[in-house]
Formats: sequence, structure tokens, C-alpha cells
Amino acid sequence: MFSKVLVASDLSPASDHVIGCLRGLRLLGTERMILTHALGIRHLEVMQYQLAPLVEPRLRQQKQALEGQGYQVELVIAPGIPSWEINRVARDKQASMIVIGSHGATLARAVLLGSVAVEVAHRAEVPLFVAQLRITDEAEQRCEMACDDFRGHVLFSTDFSDIAECAFNYVEEIVRSGGRRVTLLHVQDKSRIYGHLEEKLEEFNRIDRERLQRMEKRLRELGAASVSIELPYGLPKQEIVQRAEQGDYSLVVMGTQGRGYFGERFMGSVAYHVARRTVVPTLLIPPLR
Repeated sequence: MFSKVLVASDLSPASDHVIGCLRGLRLLGTERMILTHALGIRHLEVMQYQLAPLVEPRLRQQKQALEGQGYQVELVIAPGIPSWEINRVARDKQASMIVIGSHGATLARAVLLGSVAVEVAHRAEVPLFVAQLRITDEAEQRCEMACDDFRGHVLFSTDFSDIAECAFNYVEEIVRSGGRRVTLLHVQDKSRIYGHLEEKLEEFNRIDRERLQRMEKRLRELGAASVSIELPYGLPKQEIVQRAEQGDYSLVVMGTQGRGYFGERFMGSVAYHVARRTVVPTLLIPPLR
């Protein structure tokens, strides 16, 4: 499913934590890693040859950490702006997924998506694995990341859009790879229903529960031992994050755009909010190109 993965590193202690917790990707079929660092140079190409040797020793340390987990690792030092270079290298190297940490070098503010990660997510053309880091000591900039099997308990959030359907294909693959427990979540959007469609909520629940039950049946056919359905009424941004925090989830899977998608490449507001706020690793699936 994710045989070749690009891992973005800013060489910070936070990126060390992310790299140290990627062993679980082997269970999702990952064999090769492209460890990438972008220098952030816009126009002075000559500086690339001066700066690259300075960062290479640190990057090789991280490469050894990945190799110690059993991966084949290729190093790429790119000259340009990180958000652009990460997506470019992923495209050029035909990576099947991008991994990026939820914090940058400063680790400022707990559980907020870093600015580079935001820009990568907005324009990603392949699935994006957002590795969420918990800050344990803000004063000393310490953090940690859950290193469990990412297949353990998957929370799949769907609005039944075409992109959500594409995201469900990845949930199916996770189950095929050994995932045993999945929760299917659809939030009846209060902002769309309240005030003029409330009398149809019961009908909406019936139709959408049937949709979720079809997904449940499919996952059980593929070998899932436990599939549960949740159909709350509320604001999707809040409900998804709340459930992710309250459950024992190992991974959140969702599409990057919802039913309001009209072909733009930018990440939708719900996916953006979830990626920023949840403490659970999040797999964001973009529309097919």
C-alpha cells in the first residue's frame, strides 16, 4: 500500500521523535524511505553547495535510525522552500505517501500543525501521514509520539463524498494488512441541518446508517474483527476531534476535501482542523489526480 514513503525532516528533535516511531509503517507495506530535508533557498543556487555539507551529517544520523528499523533509505537534500520541495520530491521519486511531523523546529504551542506541514498538506498529491507529537515539557521543548501499531484501532470519518470513498479504499487496505478494529464515523452536520432540515434528521440518519452498514459489511468480509458505527449530530470539526481524543484510536483516516470540493487543490477546512487539533496520527487522502 505504501511501499515507498517520503519522510520530511527539519533536523529538529521533533523530527527525531517522528523518525523513531515509524516502525509501524512496515506493517502497512513500507520498505523504502526517502529522507528529505529542504534548505529553504529561493534563488541563490550556489548556496546549496555550501549548506548541504553542513546538514548532511545530521541527516545521516536520522538515516541510520530508519535503517535500524529495517528500511532501505535514500537521502535527498533539496535546495528550495520546504513546502514546495517536499511535494516535488514526492512526485519525482513516485512516493506513495508523505510523512511529516505536526511541529516544526520550535515546537511552539501544543498539538498544532506546523506551518510547513500546513503548506504541504494543502498541496499534497499523495496521501499525507501527519505524525502527531505530544509536548511533555514546553519549557525544555520535549515531546513524544505514540509508537503503537497504526492499524490497532482506525477511526474513519466520512461525509460520503467521492474523496471520502477514495479514503475508504485505504481503510480496506489497512484491514487487508491486518487491521482488526475500525470505527466508521459520519457527523450529521448541524450547520447544514439546523433551522430548516431538522424534520428530515431521522430520514438522514436512516439513509446514512445504511451507507455505513454497507461499509461495515465490506470490512468484515475483509477480515475486520470489530467494526462500530457512530452517527452523531453536531459540527464535524468538533465531533471528529472529540471522538479521536476520547477513544483508543491509533490512526484517523479521512479525505482532504468534502462535498464542497470543486476541484481546488487546497485542503478542506474540516481536514485542516482535525489535522491541527487531534492528538492521534492522521492519514489524509487527497483527491485522485
